[in-house]
Amino acid sequence: MRGINARLSAMMFLQFFIWGGWFVTLGTFLTTTLAASGGQVGKAFSTQSWGAMFAPFVIGLIADKFFNAERILAVLHLVGAALLYQLYRSPDFSTFYPFVLAYMIVYMPTLALVNAVAFRQMKNPALEFSRIRVWGTIGWIVAGVVISFGFAWDSQQAITTGGLRNTFLMSAAASLILGVYSFTLPDTVPLRSSENTRGLRQLIGVDALGLLKDRGYLVFFIASILICIPLAFYYQNANPFLSEIGVENPTAKMAIGQVSEVLFMLLLPIFIQRFGIKLALLIGMLAWALRYFLFAYGNNGDQAFMLLTSIALHGVCYDFFFVSGQIYTDARSSDRFRSSAQGLITLATYGLGMLIGFWVAGQVTDHFSTGGNHDWRSIWLFPATFALAVFFLFWLSFQGRERPTVNR
Repeated sequence: MRGINARLSAMMFLQFFIWGGWFVTLGTFLTTTLAASGGQVGKAFSTQSWGAMFAPFVIGLIADKFFNAERILAVLHLVGAALLYQLYRSPDFSTFYPFVLAYMIVYMPTLALVNAVAFRQMKNPALEFSRIRVWGTIGWIVAGVVISFGFAWDSQQAITTGGLRNTFLMSAAASLILGVYSFTLPDTVPLRSSENTRGLRQLIGVDALGLLKDRGYLVFFIASILICIPLAFYYQNANPFLSEIGVENPTAKMAIGQVSEVLFMLLLPIFIQRFGIKLALLIGMLAWALRYFLFAYGNNGDQAFMLLTSIALHGVCYDFFFVSGQIYTDARSSDRFRSSAQGLITLATYGLGMLIGFWVAGQVTDHFSTGGNHDWRSIWLFPATFALAVFFLFWLSFQGRERPTVNR
């Protein structure tokens, strides 16, 4: 069993090394190497949302019914390697965009596929999965460290000479390795059962729409979409912001956020059991507002600690709202509709919410930019104020006080 867990851990490591190897620095690459506008950067990042909305069709119509999950995983990563190589070669945004859209449509389904492969090999998923999934976070962290300290592709000198282009080549190589490696993973055959006939409906959340009749869950659902607007600002603008103001090794320093994510993931179950889901969600939303105020008023001089604190808040921001939201969704849904409910909240956040968020982030960034120079304080104050408004609306509207049972 230890041998299988080691193989699954390697799968998770490569899965997120690939994503972290280019996604974190994407905004900086687009604005510096390809001279993209804020709107174009938002358009590129929104391909993640299109991929998230397309993913259930791949999983529900193909993986759940016809082919082994590990084989589909292998093919998608091999195709992904070719697309990443095309991103490496793209000379301008008009050439780059179709390839990044195609890549995210190919990559996003693999997030569910690696989970499917892992869960099917476990006797006690509640105990075993977190130990395997944490290697994905480690993979993301290692990618950032390699970019900053291994090759210094995000240094000011390397950025001006197009050094960030190499991140796509590195990720393409990792995708090729994972594609070949996936063929060696344990068989994960489709579950051809009567339940599977509703697989697509469950994965895209159609069966869970009844949850929205509950006022408490409806408030949470709307807040989940709205809080994705501030979230998009971090993904799209954090690395370009840190690079532009002269922070050294910005990609590696952003990996502090993933370290924080692991630590707060361990604390979250204890917190929810003691204080309830509403307080956890409120802390998550307030943390988004706080981190952007820190970005707005921090600098690369005597206020550099504010920037590092903002990055370190990522664990609170993500775990206390998004992971708590998944736990809350699970607690509010019946056994029959649990998969549908998770599909619904995933489409609401990574699909609709992030799609709106990246568009808004692009428009706000362009509005406060002149001749390639950014008014970063004004840019960051927008999501800070927005997150604070969502916090107060949720605080006044949400009545849930559940302390759902969670596995420690």
